[in-house]
Amino acid sequence: MRKFIVFLLYISSFNHIIAQDQYRSPLDIPIVLSANFGELRPNHFHSGIDLKTAGVINKPVYSIADGYISRISVSPSGYGLAIYVTHTTTGQTSVCGHLNKFAPKVAEYVRTKQYEQESFSVDLKVEKDLLPVKKGELIAYSGNTGSSGGPHVHFEIRDDESQKVVDPLIYYKDMIRDTQPPQIKGIAVYPVNEKGAADFSRDPARRSISVLKDGAYSPIKDTVEVWGVIGFGVYANDRMNGTTNIYGVKKVRLFCDGTEIYSSDIANVDFSTTRMINSLIDYEYWVKRRIFYQKMFVEPGNKLQIYKTINNGYIDIKEERIYNLRCELEDLYGNQAAYNFCVKGREQTIPQKKRCMQQMKWDMDNNFTTGRFSLSIPKNYLYDDLCFILKNKPSEKYLSDIYDVNDVHVPLHNYSEMSVPLEKDTATNKSQYGVVRIDGSKESWVGGIYENGVMKARIRDLGHSYAVSIDTEAPVITPVQPLRWVKNAEVKVKLSDNKSGIHSSKGTIDGDYVLFENDVKSSVYSYKFDAKRLKKGQNHKLIFTAVDRAGNISNYEYMFKY
Repeated sequence: MRKFIVFLLYISSFNHIIAQDQYRSPLDIPIVLSANFGELRPNHFHSGIDLKTAGVINKPVYSIADGYISRISVSPSGYGLAIYVTHTTTGQTSVCGHLNKFAPKVAEYVRTKQYEQESFSVDLKVEKDLLPVKKGELIAYSGNTGSSGGPHVHFEIRDDESQKVVDPLIYYKDMIRDTQPPQIKGIAVYPVNEKGAADFSRDPARRSISVLKDGAYSPIKDTVEVWGVIGFGVYANDRMNGTTNIYGVKKVRLFCDGTEIYSSDIANVDFSTTRMINSLIDYEYWVKRRIFYQKMFVEPGNKLQIYKTINNGYIDIKEERIYNLRCELEDLYGNQAAYNFCVKGREQTIPQKKRCMQQMKWDMDNNFTTGRFSLSIPKNYLYDDLCFILKNKPSEKYLSDIYDVNDVHVPLHNYSEMSVPLEKDTATNKSQYGVVRIDGSKESWVGGIYENGVMKARIRDLGHSYAVSIDTEAPVITPVQPLRWVKNAEVKVKLSDNKSGIHSSKGTIDGDYVLFENDVKSSVYSYKFDAKRLKKGQNHKLIFTAVDRAGNISNYEYMFKY
C-alpha cells in the first residue's frame, strides 16, 4: 500500500518533474512577472504569465524544450505576433505572444503565407516536420505587439490533450522568490434577489479594508445587518518580491462559524469557459468602477471547475445573532492572508420583487418582444435568473429611439440577437446603418444587418443604451512623409474613420499585393520595400484601399520611382 501511494504521488507530479529536467526559460534574463496566471481580466482569466523585458523590445526568445513550431499567428490585436511550440515528450505546447519579430526561418515562412493569403493577419497551422526546434534555439524576439500595454512576453503552457492552460510558474517556481502574502482590500455582502436583505436593502453592502501601521487589517466599520440568503465577495490582490506590480490571487476560501463553505483554486484555464469569469466577479461593480470584487458563491449558470462549496457558498441567515466569518487567501508559494469579520443576523423585511417587464430564466430560452424591438437570449447564456427591464425614449440625433436594455449591467455568456426598429429609414444604402452603443458621451459602433426597417445586431452584455445611426463618410487615408518613402524604403499611411471604424485595408504596387503591417495601438500602416518583389529602376504606382465597417471605401494613389 505504501509503494502504491508513493507511485500515485510520483504520477501526480510527473509534469513538474519533466519540466524541472527539460524546460528552460524562454528568456535569458531573470524572470520577473508583470502579470501572473489566472488574473481577473475583462471577460477572461489571464491564461499565462507576462515576463518583463526590462522595458525594451527585441530580447531573444528561445524554445523551452525540443519540439516543433505547430502554429504561428499574426494579428494587429490580441497576442500580436505569437508562436506556438509543441513539445511531444511532455504532451504540452508553449506559447509566446506580443513578439516584435520571428527568427529568420520562421519570418520567411510567415511572409510567404501572408503574400499567399494577401493578408497581414494570419493564423497558420504548421505541418509537424516543417519547422523543428531544439531546446534553447532562437525562435523570436520580444516585443509589444497586439493588445499589449508595454514591452513583455506573454508566456503560456497548454496541455495538448485537454487544451487547457496550466500555470507556467509551477515549472519555474525556483527562479522567483516570493514571500509576500496576498492583500485583502474589501469585503462585500450580497443579498440574493427576493431571498435576502442587507441593511434593509436588496443592494450589495461593501466595506473597505486597509492595512494599519502595525501591519494588521483594519476592522470593518458598521457591521452589516443581514437576513435570508446571503453571499459574500472579496476585493484582493497579490504581490511579489522586488516589484511594485500587483497580481491576481490563486486560492480563496470562506469560513462561516469555523466551517469552510467556499473555496476556489485557479489551477488551469479552459478557453471554452473563461468568459464565465463574469459570473465569478461582481460584473456591475467592475463596469462602473473597474474594480474586481470576486464572489465567494457560485451562481447556477456558472460552470467553472474551480470551486468546492457547501450550498454553493450561500449562507441562510435565519437567527438573530453574530455570524463569524473568515476569508483566507493563498498564492502559489503558500503565502497566506486571512481576515476575520462578522455580520449580524437581524430579522428584516425581504425587499419586494422588482417590477419587471419579463422574468428571464438562466436555464431557458428567453425571448422578449415589445413593438418591433426584440431580444433573444438562448438557454445558458445567463448565469442567474434576471428581472429584465427595457426603457426607450425618442431621439433627434439617431434614426431610432434610444433603448436602455436593462437597468443593471448583466454579462451574457455569448452573443445574443437584438432587433432595433428604425424611426427614420431614408438611406438608399442600407449597409451604412449600424447600431451604436451609447455610454454617456461615448459612442461605439456595434453594426448589424438591416431587414425590413429593423437593425439586427448582436450584444454580449446588458445594461447599456443602444440606437441606430448611419455612417456615410469613407475612411481618411493620409500619407506620412511621402517624399521620404524611397529614401527610407518604406511606405507609411495613416488611417482614420469618423464613426464605424476601419474594417479592412489593402495595398498594391503595380497591381500586385504588398504587405502593409499594422498594430492596434497605432493608426499607421507601413510597407517595407521587399527586394524580392519590388523591382528597382522604374516607376511604380501605389494604390491603397481602406474600407470601414459600414462599407464606405477610400482609395489613395501615388506614383514614385525606385
